[in-house]
Amino acid sequence: MSRGLPLPAAAARPGRRGAAARPWLRDPKVLAGGAALLLLAAVALLAPQLAPHLPNDQDLLYPLLPPAWAEGGNPDYPLGTDALGQCILSRLLYGAQVTAVIATLAPLGAALVGTAAALLAGYRGGRTDWLIMRLVDVWLSFPAVVLALVLMVALGPGLGNVILAIVLVDWTRFCRVIRSDVAVAARREYVAAARIAGAGHGAVVWRDIVPGIAPTLIALLSLEMGIAVVAESVLSFVGVSVGAQTPTWGMMVADGLANVFSAPAGLVAPVLCMIATVLASATLGDGLRRSTDPRLQARGSRA
Repeated sequence: MSRGLPLPAAAARPGRRGAAARPWLRDPKVLAGGAALLLLAAVALLAPQLAPHLPNDQDLLYPLLPPAWAEGGNPDYPLGTDALGQCILSRLLYGAQVTAVIATLAPLGAALVGTAAALLAGYRGGRTDWLIMRLVDVWLSFPAVVLALVLMVALGPGLGNVILAIVLVDWTRFCRVIRSDVAVAARREYVAAARIAGAGHGAVVWRDIVPGIAPTLIALLSLEMGIAVVAESVLSFVGVSVGAQTPTWGMMVADGLANVFSAPAGLVAPVLCMIATVLASATLGDGLRRSTDPRLQARGSRA
């Protein structure tokens, strides 16, 4: 008899219509932020072809060169050299490889762990919800930077360990935000109708709850990209990131501080790259949030 119960209209179920994705493609912030991040990915992929030198090549005859357009510059080193005679542009391009990998894998890992915990807490509720959220509260009581540094000291340097440390620090961000959306979606009428119709818990979560939290998850993912870039830069700045032989923007900032007044390009260039990456991810996240949140859309249409 339960099979004869009518299900709610398709419009009542979030994420069921392809039209929901169309505002993303029309939003200028999504286009600008997405284009900037795609440019970063392209630069990282083509770094060996674009870089004029290998990142660790040293030319001790030309230390602390200014950019090529400044007085005393050398066209072979478009952005100048650092204290060891290493090409700043080449190290920036190769450093983009680390940034692109971190900005892609670390948010995905944090989202996977945090969303799984949020689905379990928000859907089950009760004691399970209480235990998971108390764990999140305890985890958030530690300063994020200090916790990441402690984890890197315990794990050791390496790209995989940096990703793991960021995942272990930032999964709580996803869990806290998404858990609220899951708790609200789990009490919708169409979820109750699906359960009465005989759908299992897994099917209900996958078909009826996950589509509803997808916009929030996508927006959080884009914002987490910038957070992961900053976190890796902090770790590499203090020397506990991927290792001394792999150039990173944070390492370049640490090296450039010693000669900031005599050769500012070594500090300014990586800082500008980090700022541009973080702004791109924040712009993309804000555009995705505005184009997928029904409340913001309704508020904009009334205005």
